[in-house]
Amino acid sequence: MRQSEERRPLTLELGVQLHAAGSCLVRMGNTHVLCSASLEEKVPGWMKGKGRGWITAEYGMLPGATHTRTDREAARGKQQGRTVEIQRLIGRALRQAVDLEALGERQITLDCDVLNADGGTRCAAITGAWVALAVALRRAGLASALVRQVAAVSIGVVEAGEGRQGLLLDLEYEEDHLAAVDSNLVATRAIQGGELELVEFQSTGEGRSFTRAEAQALVDLGLRGCGALMEAQQQVLG
Repeated sequence: MRQSEERRPLTLELGVQLHAAGSCLVRMGNTHVLCSASLEEKVPGWMKGKGRGWITAEYGMLPGATHTRTDREAARGKQQGRTVEIQRLIGRALRQAVDLEALGERQITLDCDVLNADGGTRCAAITGAWVALAVALRRAGLASALVRQVAAVSIGVVEAGEGRQGLLLDLEYEEDHLAAVDSNLVATRAIQGGELELVEFQSTGEGRSFTRAEAQALVDLGLRGCGALMEAQQQVLG
């Protein structure tokens, strides 16, 4: 088993989509997610005249992303509940990154398409979408609207057998499958640096309940993991 703070190999590749305002292909181990940002000079009808912008997201898993083919949701005629939940999570997480008044009456849509799924797809999507968002704002001359970094990582308590157990960062599918406690953490901090703060912490006892001390340990490990991801984000943006 990996050491508790050992992330899977991470790469962030810019400019994968030629026509998007910003794009980033994020690879966290064998989980690969293509994230793109599209900027429009308009906002949803319910926001017109308010002088503020909006960030929204769409998420999807391509048919060959898992061991068995996943039907396209467009063919089904509706999105699954899991998809809606994840894209709402991505949208509200990335709205933390932007001063919506400085953005003006513009909307940025973040599209996150899972190419390969091996655990932690929503966390990879958030981490890569922030990079795509940052590129799009820079290109549009709106860099000042980007006020915070956002990253996300999965953590869990993985039962290792023979009474042993341990915390693990950035779980792949098989590790997630074995986890007694399964968690996702989204963190943010100011662009200039400073203390990491929580955006969301979702944790579920899959095989058993867990203690307050374990919850605190999961938060601490997740925050350290997000801090490392933010360093990688900064490096790829130069």
